[in-house]
Amino acid sequence: MEPRNPAAAQLTALMIAPGRELAREFVESAGATRAFQILAELKTYPSQQVLEMRLRQLQPDVVLLDLATDLERACELIHFVTSSNPSIHVVGLHSRNDSEAILRSLRMGASEFLCAPFEAAIQEQALGRIRRLLGPQTEAPRKLGKVLLFSSAKPGSGASTLAAQAALALRRLTGKKVLLADLDLMGGSLAFYLKVTPNGSLLDAVEAEGGGAEWPGLVVPSGGVHVLAAPEAPPQADYVDPARLHEFLERARQLYDWVLLDLPAVFHRLTLLALSESDQAFLVATPELASLHLARKAVNLLTHLGFGKERFHVVINRVDKRDGLRQFDVGQIFNCPVHSRFPNDYFALERAVTMGEPLQEDGVLGKAIADFAGRLADPPAAGKRRAALAMDARPVFSES
Repeated sequence: MEPRNPAAAQLTALMIAPGRELAREFVESAGATRAFQILAELKTYPSQQVLEMRLRQLQPDVVLLDLATDLERACELIHFVTSSNPSIHVVGLHSRNDSEAILRSLRMGASEFLCAPFEAAIQEQALGRIRRLLGPQTEAPRKLGKVLLFSSAKPGSGASTLAAQAALALRRLTGKKVLLADLDLMGGSLAFYLKVTPNGSLLDAVEAEGGGAEWPGLVVPSGGVHVLAAPEAPPQADYVDPARLHEFLERARQLYDWVLLDLPAVFHRLTLLALSESDQAFLVATPELASLHLARKAVNLLTHLGFGKERFHVVINRVDKRDGLRQFDVGQIFNCPVHSRFPNDYFALERAVTMGEPLQEDGVLGKAIADFAGRLADPPAAGKRRAALAMDARPVFSES
């Protein structure tokens, strides 16, 4: 799916259409006219709570609503949408020019009525009228979200844990919309860590109709973060078409302020594909010699592939001042600076995983995660904080 062009005449839409033949016919016509960009489809009439959540998430210009399947239920939803969200207009859809449906839907607050065969000229006229109702677009187009990638140099280094806790911390710190996507298709564990029941995975998302129009319905909430889990059973093949991956991530940028990806080890094909789409990537290593060795190989590989060192960062997880490598400047091992160091706080992490909840900020690891999220959300302010604390800070890898 093409990213939305804010200057185009297209209106973004949430479609609610239990009548699947009606939905199919309208989607085909809308694809030709390009009057409406359908962000997501609901195949049943939702509860008001579910509808409110989806409207907040998608922020569409209009709701395209099936009036033919159940006019009474549809009118209730029209009243709810237009009362709660006056800036969101409702367009009624019907299989025929039904006078009762027209009158009742307009009385309840619908702005437009379209019926099969959904002629292009009539759609464009409706679009123009709604554009006039919306008035001049004085607001700047919404800034696209950032994609952050977490991958390990050696499996088991804690990339999944850092991705999950960073997502929860960003949500808590900024209050903005955060997606946490488990793209480790063969061995993803975020659903287990966060105690959520998956609705679907990346494989379902990239196969969704219209290049991903329905995939936002696959996420599940956890601590204010939307989670797209890994497949419940490992697929026969974990191949993902690069074009579909690009469509998925572009769509995610439109819907979320932060998109955090948990991926398998950095040498995996899918990880390298996702890295090329991300704004920043975090390569997670531990002080273990084998992990440091593989991290150095990974840095060399990424540099050889043309990724600038401003695009990816090394972070060291499970740091303990008793580690035998504390006398070395770890940055020299990789020939690049270490972005962050996370202390080994086994019991706090074990409790968080057992409970499926964020780390407490009163612990050493919780504080480190909160500082990391702060640096992501507001780098200048984080820099000032670090400078102010520099006199009292003790290096993680110190001689004493």
